[in-house]
Amino acid sequence: MNHIGLDEYRDEARQWIRSNLPRAQRIMPGERGGESDEAVAAFRESQGRLYDAGWAGIDIPAEYGGQGLSQAHAAVFAEEAHDYMLPDLGVLTLVTFGIVLPSILATCTESFKQRHIPRILAGRELWCQLLSEPGAGSDLAGILTKATRDGDTWTINGTKIWSSGARYADYGVCITRTDWDVPKHDGLTWFAMPLKAEGVVVRPIREINGGWEFCEVFMDDVTVAGDEVLGEVNEGWSFTHTMLVFERGALRGDRTELPKDLAPDLLEIARSRGTLDDSHVRQLIGTAHVYDVVRAALTIRVEKVMRAGAGGGNLASYVKLAKGVYDPLRARIGMELAADSAVCFAEGDAGSAMSLDYLNCRIHSISGGSNEMQRNGIAERALGLPRELNVEKGKPFRQVQADARKW
Repeated sequence: MNHIGLDEYRDEARQWIRSNLPRAQRIMPGERGGESDEAVAAFRESQGRLYDAGWAGIDIPAEYGGQGLSQAHAAVFAEEAHDYMLPDLGVLTLVTFGIVLPSILATCTESFKQRHIPRILAGRELWCQLLSEPGAGSDLAGILTKATRDGDTWTINGTKIWSSGARYADYGVCITRTDWDVPKHDGLTWFAMPLKAEGVVVRPIREINGGWEFCEVFMDDVTVAGDEVLGEVNEGWSFTHTMLVFERGALRGDRTELPKDLAPDLLEIARSRGTLDDSHVRQLIGTAHVYDVVRAALTIRVEKVMRAGAGGGNLASYVKLAKGVYDPLRARIGMELAADSAVCFAEGDAGSAMSLDYLNCRIHSISGGSNEMQRNGIAERALGLPRELNVEKGKPFRQVQADARKW
């Protein structure tokens, strides 16, 4: 099967998909983030069936439980499955398969890959990210969660917040501080944190849209095996860069062509309100379409350059910044088109989607590094402009903490 042509593969994929997957149903914003135990169990079962049938991990090497085919084969399957329901738990699916899995592939030991990747592909392991803390967000290198070596194991203590999907995850990629006597970007180590382990408490956070996507995670003397390190001990900043490339949407491969249709969601709301013939409404929809095309073109271009080995991971900041800038602009257009139907609506109405998009439109301007952090990264690392003054540079992190207490 490793040498199967794309046309033959497409025929096989189409036949299996039509025989085994239901047609896709529309998922309204806000229906994500409050996944139930039943939804998670159903995901595991359906992902397991996908895996057993040979349609999971299409472009993942066979030695890790994948199919060992090309990205082109994976793209063919995605195209054929576009109108069908694949296993999906929203943010948990994105983080597990779109961020954590490729990061593991790029950085971890063979034993780590062989231990975890087959279980991920089969739906037996769902992953979240344990990044931000009450005192460290965009400045991720300022984290205080501590990992202490104890023979062949590590003991971890600390608190994480805004951990999407942690409520139902099996593992979290957890950044910790393992050396306090070096500068803050050094002495960091990532672990695979088992979220059902003794000493771990996950507390969901109620959101403005009624969901429970975000969580706090408390770790009190949690024991983690020494072979559950992602990357190298005390060199966690390297793994951080790798993971953030995928988190910021570069190299994810989910954008291969420009949008062909005018913003379908905005057309729907205009039709439902009978305003499609209004010139101002048409201008707003056209503007949103321009935003969609520009973002898609940028993503495709950045991914092409990065896959060619040019520009480095810093180019991912362009993709992330585009999301942070354009999402609020587009959401504002949606609210203007929806008008009062975005303020008062029945469940499932198109206006509810515009309302929730507006409530959530600042996500990408904050999560994964704020717009300001992306602009700094682009200026200093991509364009080579002078760096900002850094009074912490070269100081051991222990000294940075002591100095902060004197301010």
